[in-house]
Amino acid sequence: MTEQQVDHIEMSIPAKAEYVGVVRLTISGIANRLGFSYDDIEDIKIAVAEACTNAVNHAYEEEGNVKIACDLFADRMEIIIADEGQSFDIKELQGKLGPVDSKQPIGDMKEGGLGLFLISTLMDKVQIHDEAGVVLMMTKFLRKNEVEEHVDGISSLQSEQG
Repeated sequence: MTEQQVDHIEMSIPAKAEYVGVVRLTISGIANRLGFSYDDIEDIKIAVAEACTNAVNHAYEEEGNVKIACDLFADRMEIIIADEGQSFDIKELQGKLGPVDSKQPIGDMKEGGLGLFLISTLMDKVQIHDEAGVVLMMTKFLRKNEVEEHVDGISSLQSEQG
């Protein structure tokens, strides 16, 4: 049984460095609304900024756009960053995406591979499709049952909320 998507959000920005922060802050606001922890939001912000910066720096010789989509589910956030101005359908792309191998030696990575390595360590799942432009899909799962340390001991976030 396929889980229902809660919301779908799309943005398109000019492939210019000054707009990367806009995307980063927008995505962090969405992650905050979903209830992600501070640390997870920081990881998401770094991964999104790195993916957008790669698209801005490497996708176009002149002008172009970077498209961003967020699919929100009860337990996760899926973020797609696509360049080459191509429109994309998430269902179609999911069949074409392949995983990023974080075990690959850093020296063997293509240019920009270190950024992908960083993204893959910050996000729970990363897939890339690079036949016509680059489409990067990053997933972060919402961890509602994690334990958080407090000054007076350790308590479950779940027990504090309910």
